[in-house]
Amino acid sequence: MHARLAQYPVAARLRDIWLVMGGRGSGKTRLGAEWVNALVRGFPPFAAHRYGRIALVGETLGDVREVMIEGPSGILAVSRGNRPRFEPSRRRLVWDNGAVAQVFSSEDPESLRGPQFEAAWCDEVAKWKDAEACFDMLQFGLRLGRRPMQLLTTTPKPVALIRKLVVRPDVTLTRMRTEENAANLAAGFLKAVERNYGGTRLGRQELDGELIEDRDDALWTREMIEVAAREGPAEALMRVVVAVDPPATGRRTSDACGMVVAGMAGDGTAWVLHDGTLRAAKPEMWARQAVALYHRFEADAIVAEVNQGGDMVASVIATVDPAVAVKPVRANRGKWVRAEPVAALYTQGRVRHAGRFPQLEDEMCDFGPDGLSGGRSPDRVDALVWAITELLLGRKGTPRIRDFS
Repeated sequence: MHARLAQYPVAARLRDIWLVMGGRGSGKTRLGAEWVNALVRGFPPFAAHRYGRIALVGETLGDVREVMIEGPSGILAVSRGNRPRFEPSRRRLVWDNGAVAQVFSSEDPESLRGPQFEAAWCDEVAKWKDAEACFDMLQFGLRLGRRPMQLLTTTPKPVALIRKLVVRPDVTLTRMRTEENAANLAAGFLKAVERNYGGTRLGRQELDGELIEDRDDALWTREMIEVAAREGPAEALMRVVVAVDPPATGRRTSDACGMVVAGMAGDGTAWVLHDGTLRAAKPEMWARQAVALYHRFEADAIVAEVNQGGDMVASVIATVDPAVAVKPVRANRGKWVRAEPVAALYTQGRVRHAGRFPQLEDEMCDFGPDGLSGGRSPDRVDALVWAITELLLGRKGTPRIRDFS
């Protein structure tokens, strides 16, 4: 009666492995406990029949007991009617109907060699000490009953096992965000953590349940961006530019128009101020956005790549506001080669981010020698590279003092 839709799927649509990746307090443990209770009692839609042999696997034996069994959202807390008995010395839960759930730790994969089960609840899989060996041993033990099933609940981390599971065709993936369970959390908790961690890599992982990965050959890493992230420039900016990477055409299926605002402080540090990238059906749409950002941030110029549009780019901007200063730039080298010097400036601490820009950061950490994975266009990265190149690697132009206070 109190479950959210993400916690209450139709069993027939579930594959044999159900991977639930969620933020802290999103209801993962409650789901696992209710799932075990439903399997033992044969409650649809979780189960079409009663399950009698279940494995409970956590990072440590203490985690299984303190969280999965005896915790506020654990099996004992949610059991109604047929309440199980916990036998710590034998590391098991026993129900009156004969069902048994055995306790295992990821620290001892060999303990899973021998026992056999109909189902398994595995909690915080991304934290497991010997994750792949433990998971492999468990698979050999799931050999009883009509339909062996597994529920894996975890806060996501880019460990090898999680990366493999999210792409497996026999895995059903469910994502849950902390804010979705706000009604069951302490008052003020969400505001506090969002204020401190919202938009950060840690917040996206621990609150939004996102799997944040670094690409091995990418120019930027998440760690570099975390170091670059700041609240904002402490002094007035000497220059501000709006960099635009227009799409090749104006069709709805075209690439997005990359658009990044950046400024330069008096100490020679560049600040990324805004990611205004948008998908525009017509050139006039991105031109209006660029001009609006130009005035909003009191920019010196709109730096626009003209490889695709030529003189048309400046002409379209002029139709919106002919007084806007436009600096055309042309790419004579590949995207990777142009981006390398900008990435080097990040390692030197010369580029800062005045806020968090999740989509831009995702592109940066997925930008390798062959572009973005999946062949997507790095629109945001292109605009970022043009902006930082203009501010720190090109001619500085005439400084203008601004006061954003």
